[in-house]
Formats: sequence, C-alpha cells, structure tokens
Amino acid sequence: MEKSRPLWDNPLQFVFACISYAVGLGNVWRFPYLCQMYGGGGFLIPYFIMLIAEGMPLLYLELAVGQRMRQGSIGAWKIISPYLCGVGVASVIVSFFLSMYYNVINAWAFWYLFHSFQEPLPWATCPLNSNRTGYEEECEKTSTTQYFWYRQTLNISPSLEASGSVQWEQALCLTLAWLVVYLCILRGTESTGKVVYVTASLPYCVLIIYLIRGLTLHGAVNGLVYMFTPKLEQLSNPKTWISAATQIFFSLGLGFGSLIAFASYNEPSNNCERHAIIVSLINSTTSIFASIVTFSIYGFKATFNYESCISKVILLLMNAFDLEEGSLTADNLSEMKDYLMATHPQEYAQLSPQLKNCSLEAELDTAVQGTGLAFIIYSEAIKNMEVPQLYSVLYFVMLLMLGIGSMLGNTAAILTPLTDSRVIAARFPKEVISGVVCFINCVIGLIFTMEAGNYWFDIFNDYAATLSLLLIVLVETIAVCYIYGIRRFEKDLQTMIGRKPNWYWKVMWAFASPLLIISLFIFYLTDYILTGTLQYQAWDATQGQLVTKDYPGYALAVIGLLVAASTMCIPLGALVTFIRKRLKRESVPTVA
Repeated sequence: MEKSRPLWDNPLQFVFACISYAVGLGNVWRFPYLCQMYGGGGFLIPYFIMLIAEGMPLLYLELAVGQRMRQGSIGAWKIISPYLCGVGVASVIVSFFLSMYYNVINAWAFWYLFHSFQEPLPWATCPLNSNRTGYEEECEKTSTTQYFWYRQTLNISPSLEASGSVQWEQALCLTLAWLVVYLCILRGTESTGKVVYVTASLPYCVLIIYLIRGLTLHGAVNGLVYMFTPKLEQLSNPKTWISAATQIFFSLGLGFGSLIAFASYNEPSNNCERHAIIVSLINSTTSIFASIVTFSIYGFKATFNYESCISKVILLLMNAFDLEEGSLTADNLSEMKDYLMATHPQEYAQLSPQLKNCSLEAELDTAVQGTGLAFIIYSEAIKNMEVPQLYSVLYFVMLLMLGIGSMLGNTAAILTPLTDSRVIAARFPKEVISGVVCFINCVIGLIFTMEAGNYWFDIFNDYAATLSLLLIVLVETIAVCYIYGIRRFEKDLQTMIGRKPNWYWKVMWAFASPLLIISLFIFYLTDYILTGTLQYQAWDATQGQLVTKDYPGYALAVIGLLVAASTMCIPLGALVTFIRKRLKRESVPTVA
C-alpha cells in the first residue's frame, strides 16, 4: 500500500504547498492589526519568542508525524494509539467547518475583482436614489466603501434574526470559488502540486508591486513611523503575549490536519526539520512584509482623510467669517480658531458643532482587522490612487491566491483521511470523493450568502476552531511525548533525517509548548465565561454604522454545537475504542 501512495514531485513542491497553506489572509489582515493594537514594532518581541517556543516545534512535530505515519490525520493518530482516533476525526471536523465558511471570502474577492474593471470604481461614489434627485440616504450617512460592502455586496440584514433570502450574485461567486478549488484538487498531489507554485509565489509579486507603490504614496511615511515606533509599555500587558501566541498558532495552521496530510506525501527520508524552520520563518517574515505594505497604504489613507478634514474646516471657516483666500492654512489653523473664538464668540459657537477635530494620530489609531481591513480600508485607499482599476485587480487577485492556497490545505485535511480509507477509496475514484466534498461544502455555504450570512460567518470564524484546535494540538503533543514516547519518536526522526532532534526540540515538545497551549486554553475559556452574554456587531442602515447586539438563544446553541462537535470526538473516540476492545476480549472463547 505504501508504494502506491502518491508523492510530491520534489521537496520544493512540498515546501510551496506548506507556504501556500500557512501564508494566508491572516498575514495580511490580522498581523498588521495586532501590531497596531499591541505596541507597533514592540509586538515583534513577543511574536518571535512565541515563534521559537511554540510555532517551530509544533510545526516540526506535525510534519514529522505525517511523514513517519504516511497517513492523513485519522490514520496517523490511530497508528500512534488506537485510543487517539478521535483526534484525527476532530481535525477533519474542524477543517470541514473552516472550509464551509472560508471559501466565502474567495467568493467576495471574486465579486470585488469583477467590479474592479469599472470606471469609476463602484465603491468610489454613492449611487443615486430612486428619484435620481440625490444620493442614497444610507450611503450619505456612512462612507462609499462601507456602503458598497454592507449594502451592495452583502445586502446585510439589520440583525441575525432577519435571515432574509440567498443573494444570487454572491451564490454564483461562491459556486465559482468552489469550482476553482475542485479543479485545483481534482487529481490530488498531481494537480495541487502544480497549483501551489502560483498560489504561493504570485501574492509576493503583488505585495512587491504594492510596496513600491505604497512607499511612493503621500503620507506613507506616517504609517510606517507609526508601525515601527515601539510602545514597549505594551510588553507588560498579558493580552500582548496571548495575541502573539494565538497569531503564531493559527497562522501556521496547526491542528487542522492539513500539515500532516501534506507531509504524508513526502519521501520517508525528507528533511522535515529543515522544512519546518523554512516554512515558519517565511510565514513570519511575510507577516512583517505585509504589515509594511499595509501601513504604508494605511498612512496614505489616514493622511488623505486628515487633509480632507482640514480642508473642509478651512472652507467652512472662510465662508462663515468671509476671510481672505490664503489667510487660513493648515499651519495656522489652530491659532486662527482661537482668534475667531475670541473675536466672534457667538458666530463661532453656532458653527462649532460642524467643525471636526482633525487629528492624524486619531486616524492612525483607528484599528481595523478582518474583512473590514480587507474589503473596506484597502478599497478606500485604492479608490484614491492613480489608475485605481489596476491596483484593485492586483489586490483582489492576491486575496484570491491567498484564499485558494489556504483552501487547498483545508480540503487536503478532509480528503486525505477519506482517500486513505480502504472502504471509501475502493468504491469511489478520487475525483468523485473530491467532488462530493466540494458540493456539500458549497450547498451548506449558501447560508453565508443570505442577508444575515455575514453574522453566521462571524460565528463560524470566532467559535468553530479556537478552543477545538488548542485542545487538539495539546493532545497531539502529549500523545507524541508521553504515549508514543519521545525516545521512540527520536529514533523515528533519526531513521528519517539521519539524526536525533537536539535538546531544544525535546524541551519545547515535552514542556514549553504544552504549557503555552494550556495557558492559552485557560485564557480563552476564562474570557468566554467572564464575557457573559455573547454579542455581535450588526449593521444599522438608519445610522450608517455598526451597533452591538446580543446573540439570540439559537445562535448560542449553534456556537455550543460548533465547539462540542469537534472537541467531544477526542473522548468519544477513546471510549468507543475501549468498548470495542472490551467486547472483543469478552467474545474470545476461554479454553477450559
């Protein structure tokens, strides 16, 4: 059976597959946000400490397990111990949940890409109202980019309870996204191995173009100074360290079973230690690189908004007090406001509510992550660039490559255990198994294209994987070190790569990494308990902004099921194995 197992064409193909999977949207829209929130350049200190203490060791462990056992997640952990079969099942379920909603991001990227060829860009101006006498009221109350996202893309409902109907444009984009994924995974490593060269390398080409363009934008320096100025006082904040550890953990894609699946197609003698170091360093370097690009564009956007605000205030004051043109500038604005307030107190007091307090620092302090950064902040910056259509196309092609690359890993985590199963593989060809998995995911994913779909997206994004993955990886490390045995694992590694792991790897596997995971698990569990009633951000069209609402009872039930569906597999798998062994022992006839 082992001889017939498909293999990567070469080690480079495997590395590209891991990079394509690990380097995803989180590097672009999550890491810059964490830098902004937790000390700018100072955040890199806990980030790299967590990379050394948690990221590299756990990545190496998963790659080594996959390469040694030459099975997907279910088969690999079953070989280590029959009682651990539930660990692999839990990984498959988490990957299934992730695939259900993650490809919706690719659908949105397709939607924006198709609209990027218009002149002007559809999110650059507000549409006219039905009477064609003015602009849409909702758009005037918010920004053009927010209106395009919440109304024209999502057509979002006011709450989770108002589910609405499926948006057929988004449903078509989702179908297209799943069709692309299916074509990429159609023949397993044979087709995936070719695709990863594009999905892993093209985003870097786009980021380099954006870096060159970003550094030449007016105000880019403001963003970069803001990013690289370390706020070392944040190092005393426990959330800084928790956020660094969490980012490393989820960015590398640990616990999903994707890395085990990819490594199972390696030659047994492949140097997985070297590849673990390469992939983790490239992943972290990409996060920093993407942050430089993001903050240069963020600086441009903040400076543009700040200068627009100043211009509006100057125009308002000049018209109200009939000042000479050129007498009021950005440099003397503060002094002139004080002078006008002293000489014309009544007129100034009437005008005061309309005068905004313009601040570049406040613009830079506005922290946005996730879809808000990817589809609102970036599109707002793009619309103000020269030749915005070109940069829009490049940006959304990059998002697609990052999203599809991650989807290849997510689907591999589901498909590899299925194709490893003799019962399934003997009855159905690989193309049919892949097609069924994609079809089921696509049909269920239509939930996220409804008017309330974005709220369900947030539920899955926030709760489907967090606690589950921490528990899965904790059990993995304990299983390898204390059930399989670290000395036995050492011998396996010596057989594969020609040398035993040094003290660093063993200390991290046996002590440091498990303690870190337990700390994260306790933090998240405590945070959920202390939060009380779980809440979400809903779009209020009448105000043109997000408002906080409590999750309804059935949504809380779904959240509970999402967490329980995967985590309960671990004890249930052990229990079922124990019962089977007990029944088998009792059924064996005793010899008199």
